[in-house]
Amino acid sequence: MIFLNSFINLPQIRVMKKVLSLILLVLPTLASYAQLKLTFPSGDGLLVTADWYPVSSRLPVILLCHQNNSSRGEFSETALRLNKFGFNCLAVDLRVGSEINGITNETANAAVTKKTTPGYLDASTDIIAAVNFLYEKYQKPIVILGSSYSASLALIIASENPKISSIVVFSPGEYFDDKNYVANHISKLSKPIFATSSKAESEQVTDLLKDVNSRIKLQYIPSSAGDHGSKVLWPSMPDNQEYWIALMSFLDRIKTSE
Repeated sequence: MIFLNSFINLPQIRVMKKVLSLILLVLPTLASYAQLKLTFPSGDGLLVTADWYPVSSRLPVILLCHQNNSSRGEFSETALRLNKFGFNCLAVDLRVGSEINGITNETANAAVTKKTTPGYLDASTDIIAAVNFLYEKYQKPIVILGSSYSASLALIIASENPKISSIVVFSPGEYFDDKNYVANHISKLSKPIFATSSKAESEQVTDLLKDVNSRIKLQYIPSSAGDHGSKVLWPSMPDNQEYWIALMSFLDRIKTSE
């Protein structure tokens, strides 16, 4: 059993930061393609827009889900870096969101056109549709990455969906009316999980995941203040390399364990 917060310490972070910088400089370019904008129907027929970043059908697949007031543009830089590390990616617009990094949330706009006012839980339908799309494309379980409210949905969906192999969550929490909703739905979750957040949110994340019984369960708590959601991975964010090191440590572990 790997316990929360036990997998990496500050001196290791400093050494691995230098290693990561070197890797990014010398890492060979994989046979990847430019991102492709695509659409597919959600479970209720709403058209979902996504950006597809394929590398190779032989490599693992990550579904990228954004936070509130955001869009698939949250991952415009993150997906490209994950491509370099050998992961196919799909960044999806969920029906609860807006615009970020100059990219409008087209799924949310489609929901407005249909005169609906979806809540966080309604976005589950879009995530499940994206999981099904990727599973049909690659014929293997995928990694799901969630940010803020979508991190909570990722935990809930992954707990029951065999098409998801492992979970990465940035700032998950009890964002729904029932403040025990997530905890009650993930009590039997046993898949590999990586969790992180800002430093201020870390105790809440630890408490949320305390009953998760997984062979690989890692939580990274930044030494500095950090920030909310997956934007901590952006090159413009302070300490983004430390977050990347912790994330890649987890992704390397699950690759090895497969």
